[in-house]
Amino acid sequence: MAIPKNLPKKLKEIRVRAGLTKTAIIRALPYKPPLYPSQISQFERGERQPPLLLMLAYAELGGTCLCVLADDELSLE
Repeated sequence: MAIPKNLPKKLKEIRVRAGLTKTAIIRALPYKPPLYPSQISQFERGERQPPLLLMLAYAELGGTCLCVLADDELSLE
């Protein structure tokens, strides 16, 4: 399945709104498998699709629901 077109932008927007660096978001996300700043960069550029549980963690951090991240028609506003 293809990565939603606006997902990378939304992930970055959540991180930036929270005032977090790529390293800091790794500590802030309630996600257990090891993550690295390079992976965050790849997710934010659309080069890799984040795992579902990581997307849920981003949604929680951003105060939104997973459907907003997955649906290109919905915005974080």
